Amino acid sequence: MAAPVKKDQELELTVDSLAYGGNGVARLNGFVVFVRRGLPGDRVRARVTKVQRRHAEALVTEVVAPSPQRVDAPCAHYPACGGCRFQDLAYEAQVAAKEVQVDDALRRIGGIDAPPLEPIVPAEEIFHYRNKLEYSFTQLQDGPTIGFHKAGRWDEVLEVEKCWLTTELGNAIRNRMREWARAERLVAYDQAEQTGYLRHLVVREGRNTGQVLVQLVTAGGEKFDTGHFVDVLREFPEVRSIHWAENTSAAEVTNLPTHLLWGEEAIEEQLCGLRFRVRPNAFLQTNTRMAERLYELARELAGLSGQETVFDLYCGIGTIGLILARDALTVWGVEVSEESVACALENAELNGITNAAFFAGNVGASVGELRERSGEPDVVVVDPPRAGLAGKALRRLGELGAPRVVYVSCNPTTLASDVKVLGTEYGYALVRARPVDMFPHTPHVETVALLEREAQ
Repeated sequence: MAAPVKKDQELELTVDSLAYGGNGVARLNGFVVFVRRGLPGDRVRARVTKVQRRHAEALVTEVVAPSPQRVDAPCAHYPACGGCRFQDLAYEAQVAAKEVQVDDALRRIGGIDAPPLEPIVPAEEIFHYRNKLEYSFTQLQDGPTIGFHKAGRWDEVLEVEKCWLTTELGNAIRNRMREWARAERLVAYDQAEQTGYLRHLVVREGRNTGQVLVQLVTAGGEKFDTGHFVDVLREFPEVRSIHWAENTSAAEVTNLPTHLLWGEEAIEEQLCGLRFRVRPNAFLQTNTRMAERLYELARELAGLSGQETVFDLYCGIGTIGLILARDALTVWGVEVSEESVACALENAELNGITNAAFFAGNVGASVGELRERSGEPDVVVVDPPRAGLAGKALRRLGELGAPRVVYVSCNPTTLASDVKVLGTEYGYALVRARPVDMFPHTPHVETVALLEREAQ
């Protein structure tokens, strides 16, 4: 049966809900239309941009009757900036939608009729919460500037004066870097032409320590006075670590080897009473306070008594594993990033924790060796990337057969898919699940889930 709409057709629709990913959901005689920039309760006119057999996509051209849940966005750059999707949606509606999305994924994809879902944990701060931001340089007629990619565009960068996701300090450092770049008459990199020099600026803040790490990413070659660059950043006493990375490829990446220009190799952050050293490329949850809530919830679900062997898969810099080590017999962590593992080992020593060990390796390929070293795990914690557990890693987790699995997810659809496989093929049941809103004004939602396996 053909779709009832055509590309470029203009429709008048009522948006019912939000889909995971951030688009509004409307229906035209039962046919689903995903509406970008449509919010629940809106009556909109929208132009169809894509048509498939079971659904279409459309872009709002006019809000005919705004939803009562619409609010004024405080940011002058919204909605052109791609950093936020929902500044104009009341926060209570945002978290309600995210909770529904997790429930829907567990029912529709996970095949669970009545998911044991607990109320979402809302963010404690809805603005100025990020401890890390990556900016892009772009060239204007009067010189280089810095900001974020425009919504939906890889080739256009929007100049930003004030970002509502970072702190006053973060905004000040970014704006001072723009002044420095213009004074030095440096040229921003052009991604389309692959010419120019300045590419990215990364600013990381230890929100509980006040320490800041700054990383500049350029094209190849030292075309600036590094000493003056350091002097400019040292105007901010919070800056403790200054790095420079060269990217000679076309790829837009910041995860690169760095040259330390000044200060310490890493900054420190404190989470759940422990100290963590954070290097430029190490993974750390970008909302510090809500990361603590997330880890406290993972600790609660792990239910440790002091006698358990714990596997921490995708361990990063050891945050979850080291927090659990206080309650466990031993913790064994695996992470593919060697830099993150180096941080994890350093963090264990920094906190005087002697019952945790960390190894670099692919999770799917390393679990068997880990089992030989440590014996059978009582609890396995997994904190995979957005794509969820890779096929081999999922199989190895199921084959381990640990009585309890704590799954820290950043994508409810892959969580649901993995939960279904663990249930149907390996005998696990989802016992608890609780969403956590780490990223207000974005479509993203974390979930901490507990799976238990009946004794065989």
